[in-house]
Amino acid sequence: MTTSSLTRRRTRTTQGSSPSWTRRLRGALAGALLLSAAGLGAAPAAAADDTAVTTRYGQVRGEAGESAHAYLGIPYAAPPVGDMRWKPPSPPARWTGVREATTPGDPCMQADSSTPWGDLAGPGTPDEDCLYLNVHTPAERSPRDRPVMVWMHGGGFTIGSGAFYDGGELAARGDVVVVTLNYRLGAFGYLAHPGLAGESPQGVSGNYGLLDQQAALRWVRQNIAAFGGDPGNVTVFGESAGGGSVCQHLVSPRALGLFDRAIAQSGCGFPLPTQESQQRTGAAWADSLGCADVACLRSKPAGELLTASLNPTARWVPNVDGRVLPLQITDALESGRFHRVPVLQGTTADEGRLTVATTYDLAGRQLTAAGYPVAVRALYGDRSEAILARYPLSEYGTPAEALGAILTDSQFACLQSRTAELMADHTRSYQYEFADRHAMDYLDLPIGFPLGAPHGSEIRYVFGGVSGTPAQNALAAKMLGYWTNFAHTGVPYAADAPRWHRYPKVQNLAPEAITASTTFPQDHKCDLWLQTGQARS
Repeated sequence: MTTSSLTRRRTRTTQGSSPSWTRRLRGALAGALLLSAAGLGAAPAAAADDTAVTTRYGQVRGEAGESAHAYLGIPYAAPPVGDMRWKPPSPPARWTGVREATTPGDPCMQADSSTPWGDLAGPGTPDEDCLYLNVHTPAERSPRDRPVMVWMHGGGFTIGSGAFYDGGELAARGDVVVVTLNYRLGAFGYLAHPGLAGESPQGVSGNYGLLDQQAALRWVRQNIAAFGGDPGNVTVFGESAGGGSVCQHLVSPRALGLFDRAIAQSGCGFPLPTQESQQRTGAAWADSLGCADVACLRSKPAGELLTASLNPTARWVPNVDGRVLPLQITDALESGRFHRVPVLQGTTADEGRLTVATTYDLAGRQLTAAGYPVAVRALYGDRSEAILARYPLSEYGTPAEALGAILTDSQFACLQSRTAELMADHTRSYQYEFADRHAMDYLDLPIGFPLGAPHGSEIRYVFGGVSGTPAQNALAAKMLGYWTNFAHTGVPYAADAPRWHRYPKVQNLAPEAITASTTFPQDHKCDLWLQTGQARS
C-alpha cells in the first residue's frame, strides 16, 4: 500500500542494557566511534558568521531565521551514480571555501505523487544525486549541546523527501536540533539481484535506502556537535515507511551506537520479503529490461529505470538479508535481538480511511454496501467471511468507514501494538493513538464520509504546523512537548499534560482530552489479526 505523510510547506521566515547479540560488535564499532569522536573534537565551532559552521567535510553557511536557522542540502554521502548505483553509500568528498546551504538537495528518484498535501518530493527535481540532509537549529544560543532528532520520511519507500518537512518550529519550540534527510527510493534503493549480491562481501543485495539512513546517522554522530547538537543524545523518528525504517534500525546490528531513542509513527512491524524472494523478483525485473547482468542495469538511464520500476508487480521495500536485517522485525523483538533504547510508537485512530478515500472518493467513485464484501474478499480471500462477521456494516456509518476500520486494524494498529508489547519486555516502551477526528478537515477534501484521524494526520501536530481550534492547538503543543521531551530524557512528558504511562497503557491523544487506555487490542480486534500472521496489501 502506498503511504503518505503530512506537514506544512517550508517557509523562510523562521527558521537498558544492550542484548548479548550486540556485544560481539561493540569492540570493533567502539574503535570506529572513537575515531569519529576524534573528528568531532577537531571540528571548529561556528565561525564569526552566525550561520557558518565547519563540518569535517567543509564549511557551510545556512539561512538565519528569527526563531531557527536552517542548513539545507548538505551532502552526507557521495552521489550514488554510475558505478556507485546499487552500492552501499560512501563518504562525501571534501570541499574548499564556504558551501551555501540555503537550498535543499534534489529529492531521490521517484514518480510524481499526487496526495492531499501535494507532491511529497518537495522542492527540486528527482535525481540520483540526492543523498543530502537538512539541519534546523534554534536561533537562540545554548550553553549546552541540544538533543538531536533525525527524521525519516514516509512514502512507501518509493516517494518523499526530507525537505518536504520543515523542522524549524520543532527545533525552536522543543529546544532540539532537527535533521531531515533523503534516502534512495524504489528500485534505486531496494533492488535485490544475484549480480549485486555477487559484488557484496557479505553476499547480500537491496537495502541501500536503509544503508543511506545509517550513513546519515553516522554523519550526525560525526558532525552535529558543530551545529550545537549532542552526538550522544540522538533520537531517530519517522512515520509510515519512515516508522518502519526506525524499527528496522532497531534490529539492525549495523545501527549499533547510532541513536539513543526511537519514535515510530504508524509503522513498525510490517512483514518484509526474504532476500531470496527479492532477488528472484529483481532478476525478473532486470529480464524485463533486457538485462542479464548488473552492468547492463547500470548502463540504463535513470529515467528508464524509474519508468520500469512503476510496474505494480514490483515491491520496492527492504528485505530480510541476514546482515542489515537479520530477522523479521517481530521475530527479532520476540527474541530480544534489538537495541535496548527507549521507544515511543503508535498509530492514528483511522489509519485506513485515507486509503479508502484515495481508492474510491478521490478517484471519482464510491464504495457501496454491495461493493463492501467484494472489496474485502479481494483483499483477504479465504479469511473474508470471518472478517466480515467481525466488521458488519451495521456497526459503521458508511461502507467506507467499515473498510477503513479493517485496514486500520489489520495493517497498522495490531502490528504496532504487538511490537510495543514485545519491546516492553526489554526496554521502556510507550504507545499512543492519535485521535483528532477533525485533524484533516482544513483540507476540505471532496469525500462522502468522515475522514477522521487517518494515516499521516498526526505529523503536523508533532512538527508544530497546526493552526486550528483552541483545543487542536493545545493538543499540538502537548504532542510537540511529549515528543521533544522524550528526545531530551527518554520519557515523554509535557507541560500541563497528563502523565504518559508505559505499555500496556496507551496514551489516547485527542483534542477533547488526553487519556490512558488498556483496551487498545480489544478495540481493534487484534485477536483476529494476530492469530495467523498479518495481512498487508
